[in-house]
Amino acid sequence: MTRIFFATDVHGSEICWKKFINAGKFYEATVLILGGDMTGKAIIPIIAQGNDKYKVTLLDQETLLEGKAELDKMAATIQDRGYYPYVTDPDEVAEISATPGRSDAIFLDKVLSTIDRWMAYADARLEGSGMTCYVCPGNDDMFEIDKAIAASKHVRTVEGTVVRLDDHHEMLSTGWSNPTPWKTHREEPEEALRQRIAPMLPLIQDMPNAVFNLHAPPYGSGLDEAPELTKDMRPAYAGRSLIPVGSKAVAEVIEKHKPLLGLHGHIHEGKGTRKYGRTLCINPGSMYEQGILHGALVDLELKKVGNYVLTTG
Repeated sequence: MTRIFFATDVHGSEICWKKFINAGKFYEATVLILGGDMTGKAIIPIIAQGNDKYKVTLLDQETLLEGKAELDKMAATIQDRGYYPYVTDPDEVAEISATPGRSDAIFLDKVLSTIDRWMAYADARLEGSGMTCYVCPGNDDMFEIDKAIAASKHVRTVEGTVVRLDDHHEMLSTGWSNPTPWKTHREEPEEALRQRIAPMLPLIQDMPNAVFNLHAPPYGSGLDEAPELTKDMRPAYAGRSLIPVGSKAVAEVIEKHKPLLGLHGHIHEGKGTRKYGRTLCINPGSMYEQGILHGALVDLELKKVGNYVLTTG
């Protein structure tokens, strides 16, 4: 029996990353798998006001900070919510606004420095633990982070590969998704996604014991229901109307090849499990902005899934 801990869509949340890395020891799992979307979505400027005072607006609430202790506490709060704090001043804010590409360069620098810090934290915690840790960047993740992850000693990126989890179970992975309204870094039409998965399938030696780590959940599975959007990208009917937005290619490959387990994410609201014949599909969901890590603890046995549970912590 091999126990895995799976989580996904931490989106830059410092505390969720730390919880993920520490989950193996807490839950007595030997394999950690992060399904995708590691990076955050925005920078939050902390603007110096003089006299050791700073102004910051987080979630539409403006706060005046005074002194290094309050500054550091706010920076940590911003990081835990999945954003990137950036200490600046009014002159630099004006310069950034007037310089095309400057904000993008700052954002990339913050993303990469965060990933470097996360890899250092993982390497320190996993050293000597006997655990393996796999990550697969998702559709929201820029390609530049792949090199930073590859430099880690204990975290392995598995995009487009088949890895052996133990003597009996293999895992194929991709963090690419079907198209989204946001035109993210790693998304593509269904046929292209189908062709991306196809070369990995012949590499699986024992399909009844296989794990498919596919960021996009199967279309129509109930693990892919997200709020319907209007033309101006706002939730329709106050967010009460949900529609399936998962991948038809993923659904087809699972139905055809019948792996043991499907691990998915992408749709934060899609928390749950679904059986496709013998295949158990799981989306643990995500509440990264609240600093809460959703996960799934799964015992892999020979040609069957043993105990499994969705976790929150």
